[in-house]
Amino acid sequence: MPPSSVLAYLLSKASIREEALPLEALVCAQSGLEPIPDYPIAAISAAEDGLNVDADYWLRADPVHLVLQRDSFSLSEPCPLPVSRAHAQAMIASFNAHFAQEGLKFSLGESGVWYVSLSQPPQIKTALPAMAMGKNIAHFMPQGSAASHWVAYLNEVQMLLHAHAANTEREGAGEVAVNSIWLSGGGVMPVPVTLDSDIDCVVGSSALYKGLAKRSGLMHHNVSASLQSVLLQVAGHKHVRLQLVQDLVLAEDSFQALLNGLKNRSITQLVLNLACYEKTLVATIKPLDLYKFWRTTKPMSAYLV
Repeated sequence: MPPSSVLAYLLSKASIREEALPLEALVCAQSGLEPIPDYPIAAISAAEDGLNVDADYWLRADPVHLVLQRDSFSLSEPCPLPVSRAHAQAMIASFNAHFAQEGLKFSLGESGVWYVSLSQPPQIKTALPAMAMGKNIAHFMPQGSAASHWVAYLNEVQMLLHAHAANTEREGAGEVAVNSIWLSGGGVMPVPVTLDSDIDCVVGSSALYKGLAKRSGLMHHNVSASLQSVLLQVAGHKHVRLQLVQDLVLAEDSFQALLNGLKNRSITQLVLNLACYEKTLVATIKPLDLYKFWRTTKPMSAYLV
């Protein structure tokens, strides 16, 4: 983020606090969910991803690439890896054939997200991939009474992937191999609730945001091509939760639209939740904050101390 960007300008005027949760976990907490022991991200997402969740326990099983360091493995970006549907289906078919007797069922959502489900809680706690990115994964493996079983499952997955024909094709095309999966977001489908919040609309394209909106009985819209069109779409709503997809985050005019909204007071308060791996920066800006002329812009790194 260059200091000259509109986002840098907005942050220079904002009140900023740091939350010790990855963004997905923070959004779940703000939606009235409790970690038991994980936030049930997988079940909520799968239900909006063309899958029948029933009463099963669901986990995300993101395809990842682990990098060998001097004496450990680290989780590399991006996570999840982009995998063609044909390759994903082939890998998941191999998992299901191998783990059928263990009661594990792997599924591919309409969005391309990988899941694994089972009939009983697995007795493990997992870590969201944002917490482990670039670090020694040994500290972020499944924890709990059945942890050793699940670490063994992961080892078996890695062996299945090692010589998989889909990986051979990926590497032949210059893509990195899928050499493991990352389990996270475990849980069963939570019951619907009425939020003790003034949020009355959710805008987001991910299955998680759609599922959170449905669970809370909130109006939902998909993200439009531009943020300006989104703002027109939700005009009249009091408090809107918006998921900024990558294309909108990278588009300078997205934040210009938010700045314009503050200037003309069509936005009376803007709260930005900015993902920073294992934590989230929460920036709150009101129209009067724009008059804090003595505050100068800084690079993003200045906020991560």
